[in-house]
Amino acid sequence: MQKVNLAEKLAPFQDHWHPRVVGDLNGQQVKLVKFQGEFVWHHHEQEDELFLVLNGEFQMQFRDRVVNLQSGEFIIVPRGVEHRPVAEQEVEVMLFEPASVLNTGNVQNEKTVAELESI
Repeated sequence: MQKVNLAEKLAPFQDHWHPRVVGDLNGQQVKLVKFQGEFVWHHHEQEDELFLVLNGEFQMQFRDRVVNLQSGEFIIVPRGVEHRPVAEQEVEVMLFEPASVLNTGNVQNEKTVAELESI
């Protein structure tokens, strides 16, 4: 039972689209990620995902609309809903999702991270 300083956890890494685990609870994981640019369109068959913007802003694109998110805001993407995060500038995000979630969901490509690092 130790506190987690998000700024300290985010500072050492600069790569984008590579989530790191900072906490585990009840089969869920708390992850930190930085991203910039466009991610891949994907969905998760069995899992919901929560994206909380810590620093910066990004768009969560859906096939029928776009949601703009800024620091201090979050969105929950329900299972089965196709989505794509897009950030013009680097954004820092905390994710809360089941440990089973693969970052690219139903898609396997160069951005897929099969094994996550715990920091």
